[in-house]
Amino acid sequence: MQSDFAELITNNIKYNKMTKADIVNEVAKATGLEKLNVQKVVEAFMETVKDSVSKDNSVYLRGFGSFTAKKRAQKTARNISKQKTIVIPEHYIPAFKPSKTFLNLVKSNIK
Repeated sequence: MQSDFAELITNNIKYNKMTKADIVNEVAKATGLEKLNVQKVVEAFMETVKDSVSKDNSVYLRGFGSFTAKKRAQKTARNISKQKTIVIPEHYIPAFKPSKTFLNLVKSNIK
């Protein structure tokens, strides 16, 4: 089922971008579920990932990748318009690391 779904997505992408609506449409086609139900699931998934990462809990999806909060160290920067040096404090940013399977799929398909 997973490979059938991945193949369906790969074969149906017509543009170099995919929106949430496109994902909902593709999942609805692949599963036969109603678009409204699929949309609720996709939105709930995204909210769950955002909530988890914002609480410094990593999300690991085998065969897909991991969502984590990545620490950025304090650094000195320059505001060119005001000719001032500013200090950017240590902070966290969301990060995604693809699985080896996902990474190899992208490497082999995009030329």
